[in-house]
Amino acid sequence: MAATMKNVDEIRNRVILGEFGVKNVHTSDFPGNYPGYDDAWDMHKFQKNFRIDVVHLDESSMEFDMVGMDAAIANAFRRILLAEVPTMAIEKVFIYNNTSIVQDEVLAHRLGLIPIKADPRLFEYRNTGEEAAEEEGSEIDTIQLQLKIKCSRNPRASKDSSDPRELYLNHMVYSKDIKWVPIGNQADVFADSIIGPVNDDILIAQLRPGQELDIIMHCVKGIGKDHAKFSPVATASYRLLPEITLMETVEGEKAERLKRCFSQGVIELEDVNGKKVAKVVNSRLDTCSREVLRHDDLKNVVKLGRLRDHFIFTVESTGILPPDVLVTEAIKVLMAKCQRFLNELDSDINEVK
Repeated sequence: MAATMKNVDEIRNRVILGEFGVKNVHTSDFPGNYPGYDDAWDMHKFQKNFRIDVVHLDESSMEFDMVGMDAAIANAFRRILLAEVPTMAIEKVFIYNNTSIVQDEVLAHRLGLIPIKADPRLFEYRNTGEEAAEEEGSEIDTIQLQLKIKCSRNPRASKDSSDPRELYLNHMVYSKDIKWVPIGNQADVFADSIIGPVNDDILIAQLRPGQELDIIMHCVKGIGKDHAKFSPVATASYRLLPEITLMETVEGEKAERLKRCFSQGVIELEDVNGKKVAKVVNSRLDTCSREVLRHDDLKNVVKLGRLRDHFIFTVESTGILPPDVLVTEAIKVLMAKCQRFLNELDSDINEVK
């Protein structure tokens, strides 16, 4: 049946967005499925087609295109970014004094979710087990932080004031109040680094005169698979590159309606012999809402699709590590997984022999 199919290339390479469903959602270009096509794995062919194009990069976010890759590998890469790139986060909270209205366990939970700016590559994992849990952390696997603050009345506040910001001192406890307490030789090793919360304006608690917090925190190395606080990204997602094809010339009032059916910047109108003619300018900006398919006179003039092997990745860092470093570390984790799998195969083969 595959030999008599029309538009085989489209079925193999495109996901088609129809009025009542999405077609060609499953990968079908495996060996022997299409007569006349050589779909056997070939390293040289993969190296020729595969590429990564960085579209946008700043200190907190990154957008890049991954082309020539199967969806299974792209999704594995996304999951590694979310759950298997290690970071440092608050694991133990020692509360010596807490007279605020925030319960100890709630306060500990809030502290644990504050992202800590410290390079996890410079630290080791803590040993697990009951004996290790009772041991004190060392300079190679633990960061110690302290939060010690007390609220008091402002003697300079006016008598008629009702604003807490004027009446009280230290009544708002922010992440900037958390201070790093070096362990061992950490002060020398990290002399050029600033260890502490990524953001200074995270509200932790509110105090009133006489209330105080006296807390010691231990940060350890971990991965998001164990707890979400270790996840290095606020979000890591991908989408397929949209493809919009005009099947015929659209002009006049229809062109203006067609433009409004898509995201801004996808369709533009150009003047051709005094008439406004629709033109696809940048299909990448489309959200694939399929709004155009609601118009009976427009749904047959446009073909909506997505390129199956062109992934648009968006990575937003929590600020612990730059997004380009996170992508590099995720690639290292994926390579280590592949190598571990190959080693297991080799060991099984040797056992059979």
